[in-house]
Amino acid sequence: MGASQSISENSIHEFTVKDARGKDVNLNAYRGKVLLVINVASKCAFADANYTQLTQLYSTYKNRGLEILAFPCNQFLKKEPGTSQEAQDFACTRYKAEYPIFGKIRVNGSDTAAVYKFLKAQKAGCLGSKRIKWNFTKFLVDEEGRVISRYSPTTKPFAIEVLSLISCISF
Repeated sequence: MGASQSISENSIHEFTVKDARGKDVNLNAYRGKVLLVINVASKCAFADANYTQLTQLYSTYKNRGLEILAFPCNQFLKKEPGTSQEAQDFACTRYKAEYPIFGKIRVNGSDTAAVYKFLKAQKAGCLGSKRIKWNFTKFLVDEEGRVISRYSPTTKPFAIEVLSLISCISF
C-alpha cells in the first residue's frame, strides 16, 4: 500500500498501491490523465447512486482522459466487510465498473495509506479537516498529479466538473 512513503511527494504519480489481487500498481501509469480518486464501500447507502454515476461518467469520458481510481475502505461502520477481490467483483458485476478497483485501504488513522495521506495533505475537507468524513469522499487530480478539488460524500459524481480539466489535455 506504499505505507513506507512519506507525504513529501509532489504528485500522486509517485505512489505505488496494491490492486484488488495484491499486485503493485505504480500510479505513474496514470500520468497525463485526469483522475477522480474515491474511497468506496459496497454496503454504504451512497453506493448505488455513486457507483451508477461513476460507471456512466467513466463510460462517457474514459476516451477523453478520465480515469477513476476506486479504493475500497471498511473504516466507516464496516460498510466494505469483504475482501478486496469481493469489492472489485461487486463493482464490476453489479455496476459494470470498468475503472480500477484497488486493494482495501485505510483512509484515516495511524495506518492511513500513503496515497491518502498525500491527498488529504493537498486538500482539506470542510472546516479545514484533514480527515476523510465518510465513504465516497472524492478527489479530483489533474494530469500532472496535483489535487485540484476535494468533494464531500454527498457530492454526486455528475456534479463534479471533470470536463473543464479533460478538455485541456492534449493527446
